[in-house]
Amino acid sequence: QVQLVESGGGLVQPGGSLRLSCAASGFTFSTYTMTWYRQAPGKERELVADISSSGVITNYADSVKGRFTIARDNGKNTVYLTMNNLKPEDTAVYYCNKWPLSPWGQGTQVTVSS
Repeated sequence: QVQLVESGGGLVQPGGSLRLSCAASGFTFSTYTMTWYRQAPGKERELVADISSSGVITNYADSVKGRFTIARDNGKNTVYLTMNNLKPEDTAVYYCNKWPLSPWGQGTQVTVSS
């Protein structure tokens, strides 16, 4: 059974940074592309970043390119999202998932506000 547990969210001021973590279990982590999505209030869930199984290839949404970095540790079955220069529009619940998608975890709330 796939389990995805996100952590690391919180309240941060504009311009600040956060590092999200996602602990995965129930599948062979090192063989799957991993993704981070986010869902803001009243909006659809959107893809923020993805990373290939080896970690060599990464892709980002235009809105976060140059500010967010996705990384993974296959030895720890964990994927990370480092978010710098955060903006109020980054406020959302952030979710990780494998690709193809599995049922979603609980997510972690990120709020960017002064």
